[in-house]
Amino acid sequence: MAGKEQLKTKPARARGRPKLEDVAEIESGLLAVALAEFTAHGYGGTSMARIVKAAGVSKTTLYSRFASKEELFRAIMHHQIDDLAAASLLRPDAGKPDIKEGLKSYANRALEFSLRGEMLEVNRLIYSESHRFPELGTAASETTALGIGHISDFIRQCAAADGLPCKDPGAVAEAFIFLLRGWYGNVMLTNRNVSRAAREKWVERAVDTLISARADW
Repeated sequence: MAGKEQLKTKPARARGRPKLEDVAEIESGLLAVALAEFTAHGYGGTSMARIVKAAGVSKTTLYSRFASKEELFRAIMHHQIDDLAAASLLRPDAGKPDIKEGLKSYANRALEFSLRGEMLEVNRLIYSESHRFPELGTAASETTALGIGHISDFIRQCAAADGLPCKDPGAVAEAFIFLLRGWYGNVMLTNRNVSRAAREKWVERAVDTLISARADW
């Protein structure tokens, strides 16, 4: 994502309606700044005014894109889950879909991504503040639904490619996502450091267990 320095230092563009790429860059920069503010000050301690100041933009620029703090936080979560799918073997240009490799790729990328840096802080924020701000739980639930949608679509592609019909891709995708969520929640709440080798070994076993029942999907 573009950082807040880019928002402050980017040369002024010509007057008129902004190009689509300019709009995307502005929104990406705002999301990056907002994410930094949320992780630094918490959801309750962050205001739209603070984000405007940190980003060095006008209130109109922010509010014309994100009408509220809740909408801004939701956009951050949606952006992260879309990036996750694009970085795994679920992306359209990855070639013939492979059910095992695709699920392993997604799982490893998701767990690696969520156990470090800003996303770890965001998830901790959701766990610690969602009782005060229900919209955080709503955003997390929507993000989970997006992930289930990505996996469900991938399972359908694999079923078509392999000639193995799947009666309920959504149910399988849901089981897979919540399997990851359970492992991740346990690691995060116990504040354990898990090596890459240990995480990949768990993912291998989990995916093997799931797809061993593929004939019954």
